[in-house]
Amino acid sequence: MNNVQLLNEKCQAHKRRALEMCLHAGAGHVTSAFSCAEILTALYYDLMRIDHGNPAWEDRDRFVMSKNHGSVMLYPVLADLGWITQEEAGTFLDDGSRLGMHSKLGTPGIEFSGGSLGIGFGVACGMAYAAKEDGSDRTVYALLGDGECYEGAVWESAIFAAHNKLSNLVVFLDRNGLCITDYTEKMLQLDPFVDKWRAFGWHVSQTNGHDISAIIQTTRQCREENNEEKPVCIICDTIKGHGIDFMENKLFVHGVTPRGEWAKKALIQVGGDV
Repeated sequence: MNNVQLLNEKCQAHKRRALEMCLHAGAGHVTSAFSCAEILTALYYDLMRIDHGNPAWEDRDRFVMSKNHGSVMLYPVLADLGWITQEEAGTFLDDGSRLGMHSKLGTPGIEFSGGSLGIGFGVACGMAYAAKEDGSDRTVYALLGDGECYEGAVWESAIFAAHNKLSNLVVFLDRNGLCITDYTEKMLQLDPFVDKWRAFGWHVSQTNGHDISAIIQTTRQCREENNEEKPVCIICDTIKGHGIDFMENKLFVHGVTPRGEWAKKALIQVGGDV
């Protein structure tokens, strides 16, 4: 079994665990989490420089989940790394739990208390700027949603990053094409998305956001080719709800957790026990 197969199996296990957590809680952003599972797997098991035994290692790379409503997919990763226990992962949305709908500082491995969209990206830019000023070689990664890019703060941060030549900043853009109530191109047209980010001074590439190998290769290639000190943006083509066919690319399932027979169907499709 090669490394890609192992990563794919790990990713599927995280999807299954995240769904189980949402079903236990009776709530959660299942579709938003499932569109970014492969991106998180590529980050934590290949691209990021981290110490599996010490989530607070000073020289670690940083990750900011600006698309923070998908945090339920991050918690199985933290549990797998041993940064939180599997038992704690099962407390998602319980009273007193550290594991909320949005991530909270104080949870091992969490760099940012999430909430309003667009804010995390600015935090990531600040982290990258601080690292550059300190002479550190750490990289800052951020995950944004495409609907999040309706926020003006995103483009203010994009200008800041390009102006300050933050080549130590890598943004993954989850391009699933859906907002809460409609498709992005019907709400406010984002395309040509690649051209927009390039116009803001970024080194941009596009890849299949559900192909772990492609995400890793595209990111490495971008960083190798980036000789102009530009921040990097990887636009990842994804499907909201990927892996649960009755929730894939569907309207009005944002923030919805399946129930009853639908929950059983979802579990079967991700390989869980019914």
